[in-house]
Amino acid sequence: MPAKIRVSIVGGSGYAGGDLLRLLLGHPQVEVMQVTSERFVGKFVHSLHPNLRKRTLLKFVSQEELTSCDLLFLCLPHGSAMGKIDRFAGLAPRLIDLSADFRLKNPADYDRWYGKPHARPELLPKFAYGICELHREAIRKSNWVSSAGCNATAVILGLYPLFKNGLADKERTVVEVKAGSSEGGNSASDASHHPERAGCVRSYRPTGHRHAAEMIQELGFGKELAIHFSATSIDMVRGILATCHVFLKRAMAEKEIWKVYREAYGEEPFIRIVKEREGNYRYPEPKLLAGTNFCDIGFEKDPHSDRLVVVSAIDNLMKGAAGQALQAFNIMHGFDESQGLEFTGLHPI
Repeated sequence: MPAKIRVSIVGGSGYAGGDLLRLLLGHPQVEVMQVTSERFVGKFVHSLHPNLRKRTLLKFVSQEELTSCDLLFLCLPHGSAMGKIDRFAGLAPRLIDLSADFRLKNPADYDRWYGKPHARPELLPKFAYGICELHREAIRKSNWVSSAGCNATAVILGLYPLFKNGLADKERTVVEVKAGSSEGGNSASDASHHPERAGCVRSYRPTGHRHAAEMIQELGFGKELAIHFSATSIDMVRGILATCHVFLKRAMAEKEIWKVYREAYGEEPFIRIVKEREGNYRYPEPKLLAGTNFCDIGFEKDPHSDRLVVVSAIDNLMKGAAGQALQAFNIMHGFDESQGLEFTGLHPI
């Protein structure tokens, strides 16, 4: 039996780190060595992730206690990984970074979208962008992968077949994402205080959301592209629903649009095209995706105009973070992409 891949998680006290640990503990080819948290050193991991009781007796360690392993998952706040990347690279030959630190290929975009220069711009070309459906071969050949943002993942997967085939107007794409509270992380704030957060439908980033940079990068194919993106908080813990309004360059019947999506995603294990004629779930519904690595995509053509409404849904902590990272891990090591990601969700929930 081949030796297991030894992995550690840097920054494992947050929601994405906890979900990643849950997945790794169930992966037959993985041995989890260490999980770090500077705030909770010495505490059992399950004290912060109670769903892992009787699944692991690991305790949090500090980053200074990290030892060498085969791969490091970096689940640090944005801006942290780039300053420590040399040390992390010295501990493991392979890295998967779940932050935004290495997602953008153009260093100038960090100035524009993140408000400061990138600390290590020479390393940006070394990271494969972690949406597996778009960059599978680059991920397979790379030792370093940068996972995509959760909102970006939902939107890019929803629109990729249209822009890849030159079917959508590059100036008029309008997208609104409705996101659950876990997208904001596990740090308390005035906005996340229960009386303020419960029952809310709150526009928190009508313009200027950083994930738009990834959408422009991945859907522009090297040319100018306008994505008019807004984000709204809703009363849900997990889940993203992206409603994308695109304007087709030519008249297309829905049957032809179906064909475009089937050709792009027909063989993809985690993309499901959803368009039922009746029932409660005629279009993608994030509630059904909780805990899964699926991205569900549906669409409807406006019969009175050239507008196509594309709806995509994911679990932001899974396909938008931990699940996406594990899928990339599987590709990097030649495993079945679905290994450790077989959960199909629950209904009702």
